[in-house]
Amino acid sequence: MLKNIYLSPVGYLISFFLNILSFFQKPFMVYGFYNRVTGSFMKNSRISSSTRIINKALLDLSNDVWIGHYCVLDASNQLTIEKGVQTGSHISIYTHSSHISLRLLGESYISSNDRIGYVKGSVVIGEYSFIGDSTVIFPGVNIGRGCLIKAGSVVTSSIPNFSIVAGNPAKVVGKVVDIDSKFFINDIVRECYFDKKIIEDYDKSI
Repeated sequence: MLKNIYLSPVGYLISFFLNILSFFQKPFMVYGFYNRVTGSFMKNSRISSSTRIINKALLDLSNDVWIGHYCVLDASNQLTIEKGVQTGSHISIYTHSSHISLRLLGESYISSNDRIGYVKGSVVIGEYSFIGDSTVIFPGVNIGRGCLIKAGSVVTSSIPNFSIVAGNPAKVVGKVVDIDSKFFINDIVRECYFDKKIIEDYDKSI
């Protein structure tokens, strides 16, 4: 019956109202973030309205950060996102995991005071790192400064500064200087680049 209604002339009206509803539900970027950890307002940070934050009180998010659409930021065990970090959409950052504990404890998981197998650990994303679409970052991971995490990566261990990372599990596949150095002849880049020492070291090497 519902199919018949939708295929009838009334269906045009239904479709019209559904399209209007979808317009108002579209995700949008929210400018500004109040960092409860530092008590500071990050005016230049932008977080999608569709991003879900778990325990915002433990999210230490700096200025000039961009968090894309449909992300999950789990700050239940402290999540630090440093200056200039950008993410794509659908990324997930976790600081806890209960899947092992749930199997081990079964029905007693909820009431147990000793959740055997429960995984937790703070996560740090270093300044000016980029996290590609659909990346998953596990508890206890530290991502260094200026890293590039390629789309679809599953990051299970810490990453050194200036690394390019890809895969499942994610591995270092390069260095950001390899893609940035071709721009070092530009005066604006030399003036604004986030880490002047990288340019200095590059100049000495050529």
